[in-house]
Amino acid sequence: QVQLVESGGGSVQAGGSLRLSCARSGYSYTSYFMGWFRQAPGKEREGVAVIYTPAGYIWYADSVKGRFTISQDNAKNTLYLQMDRLKPEDTAMYYCAATGLFSSGGYVPRLQTEFTYWGQGTQVTVSS
Repeated sequence: QVQLVESGGGSVQAGGSLRLSCARSGYSYTSYFMGWFRQAPGKEREGVAVIYTPAGYIWYADSVKGRFTISQDNAKNTLYLQMDRLKPEDTAMYYCAATGLFSSGGYVPRLQTEFTYWGQGTQVTVSS
């Protein structure tokens, strides 16, 4: 059974940094795309960053390019999201997700509907 558990959220001032972690179990990291999504109050859940290490695929939303970095540590079965130069508009609940088996053809999934497994979320609040 696939399980994803996020941690590392919190409150920070604009310009600060946070690192989110997602501990995974129940499958091999080489099997699925892994991603981070976020959802602010009153808004739809949106993709933030996605990684597929076996093929070297990485995707970032335009709004976080150059500020956020997604990575994996296979030995620790953990996915990370390093968030630097945070802005108030980054405030949201952040979710870790995995696709399940996915026929990519070079496309990197980034939509909520393309991901099957989800964590419970961790809150990030950025104050101005």
